Amino acid sequence: MTNKRYTLSKEERLSWKRYIDLLFAKGQSFVAFPLRVVYLPIEEEMPTRVSFMVSVPKKKFKRAVKRNLIKRRVRETFRVRKCSLWESFEAKNKNLLVAFLYLDKEVCSFASMEKAMTKTINILREKE
Repeated sequence: MTNKRYTLSKEERLSWKRYIDLLFAKGQSFVAFPLRVVYLPIEEEMPTRVSFMVSVPKKKFKRAVKRNLIKRRVRETFRVRKCSLWESFEAKNKNLLVAFLYLDKEVCSFASMEKAMTKTINILREKE
C-alpha cells in the first residue's frame, strides 16, 4: 500500500468458510463496546494483509434495515482507519483475520462507533 487509498476491496472481506471457522476456533477476543472483536494473526499467504467480517445479531435487530445500517457504520469506520493497522502488519510480514460482532441492543451513533473502532485498531496493533 504505497499510497493511502481508503477503499475496501473484495479481498478484504472475510468470506471463505475455512478462514471463518479457523478464526472462531483459534482466535482471541476482546470487547471495545459496542463491538466484540475476534482476531487471529496468521502466517499463511493471503491476497491481502487484513481480512475482516461484520456480524449483527438478528435476535436483537429483527429488521434488516437496522442490521444493514450498523454493518455499514462498522465497515465505514474500519475503512477510514485500516491504514495504520495494515502498515504494522506489512512491517511484520503477517496477516490478520478479524470479526466485528455487534453487542449493543440499540443502534449506536457514528461517533461512538468511530471511538470504538479507534480503540480496536490500537489494541490490535499492540497485541500482534
